[in-house]
Amino acid sequence: MITLTTHPVAPLLDRLLAEATLLRPETSPIFAGMAERGAQLMRSRSGHVELYTQLKDFPLPVSRDTGMLLYMLARGVGARSIVEFGTSFGISTLFLAAALRDNGGGRLITTEFEPSKVARARANLAEGGLADLVEIRQGDALQTLSGDLPDAIDLVLLDGAKPLYGDILALLESRLSAGAFIVADNADHSPDYLAYVRSPDNGYLSVPFGDEVELSMRIG
Repeated sequence: MITLTTHPVAPLLDRLLAEATLLRPETSPIFAGMAERGAQLMRSRSGHVELYTQLKDFPLPVSRDTGMLLYMLARGVGARSIVEFGTSFGISTLFLAAALRDNGGGRLITTEFEPSKVARARANLAEGGLADLVEIRQGDALQTLSGDLPDAIDLVLLDGAKPLYGDILALLESRLSAGAFIVADNADHSPDYLAYVRSPDNGYLSVPFGDEVELSMRIG
């Protein structure tokens, strides 16, 4: 039995991903009004708060393919400790928590600053029967991930405000296991982060994976 492909997780993910295709931010009048500034806000260390607050009713999920990649990476390394930056509705969290369940257990720490999204994520994780594996920390990730972390982190998903990717990695870096994977969604919006993980001097091997993510492995 694989948690990801059986009840209740499989039909829950099917429904959430189908809903997400209908709740795309570019279809919203809110986003239309911000379109000209969207890229600027996404790259801004302060403007991203405005952007994501305006988009609080949108799931902004990883794709199914990226979710499958997360599950397979976590299973492949036998992950027991995972950190996620950017919970949103908890879709990526479900993929990761399913891997922990199939690995025999573990701890997934995820963080989200928008309270309404935290509530949605909690409900989805409860429906999927995976809430016991997940600790959701509400607030600014630079604070929520500044302490009380596992001694060894096996996998990291970066899927929050893009300008903070480098700062979040810096908080976690000393605790990354040898061979730990870092998956950064839409990392092209964080050029400083890409430059850092793509430099072998910093202890990573890193490649773009598909059109959506940067996949990095800790080697130092």
